[in-house]
Amino acid sequence: MAERGLIIAIDGPAGAGKSTVARAVARRLGYLFINTGAMYRAVAWKALHEGVSPDDAGAVGRLAGESLIELAGGVDSMRVLIDGHDITSEIATPQVGQAASIVSTIPAVRRALVARQQLMGRAGGVVMEGRDIGTQVFPDAEVKIYLDASPEARAQRRYDEDLVRGVAVASPEEMREEIERRDHRDKTRADSPLTQVEDAVYIDSSEMTVDEVVERILEIANRIADC
Repeated sequence: MAERGLIIAIDGPAGAGKSTVARAVARRLGYLFINTGAMYRAVAWKALHEGVSPDDAGAVGRLAGESLIELAGGVDSMRVLIDGHDITSEIATPQVGQAASIVSTIPAVRRALVARQQLMGRAGGVVMEGRDIGTQVFPDAEVKIYLDASPEARAQRRYDEDLVRGVAVASPEEMREEIERRDHRDKTRADSPLTQVEDAVYIDSSEMTVDEVVERILEIANRIADC
């Protein structure tokens, strides 16, 4: 790998497997892993915790700007803290996920978090996943991946994950409807909409295993590092 280390940006819709894949790629390369979705969930959690409506753009924007959000620990022990409080387990609920989808459309929230994400990853040697990494956070990233999957596959994955965590409250069919609503919000929001940039490699993971996706990304990263 290059001495500085690459910036690997993985974007895509909810349920495409970004976090699992990004974590595995970071582990294989010895890179820093940054889950930007967890940062938006942290803002959503704090809004709900303080009785602030996720739809109140002004209040949530101020909250995001004033809060200290940290990602601590290694790839396999990542903890999410807000103002020093560990909320790793608390942000995993469907309620927080739905609120995060709403607050992530607020321009002030995105500006605050994008600035922090840029500071966290600017030294390179990082795998960062989210919705706007290759478009807004690191448009000059050496490796850009757009990880996708069919709505059915994504809904089933989310349902299975919630079952394992013991927080499942929706059927796979209801999960698909929620994912399609999130897709619409992510792709049509005015600020940093989810989109595939021209220089991103598109990977459809619907019929692929995690290991297959990881190997594909490592192949791309190694090829670029050797240039």
